[in-house]
Amino acid sequence: MKQVVHVIRKVDIEKEYVHVLNLELDYELATLFEAMEDSDNNQKEKSEKRLAEIHRELEILNGFV
Repeated sequence: MKQVVHVIRKVDIEKEYVHVLNLELDYELATLFEAMEDSDNNQKEKSEKRLAEIHRELEILNGFV
């Protein structure tokens, strides 16, 4: 029974984390858009790097959720 509860909690935590990552994804896309409009190459590179990290995390988590 403890294992079932543990698995359910883990799934709930992962779903919540996916939600947080999706919010962060939206924010980072907006930041990237602003950087592109302002021709801010430094921020553009940072945003692209973070978006790639978020993408990898979502791919991994979506395989389990």
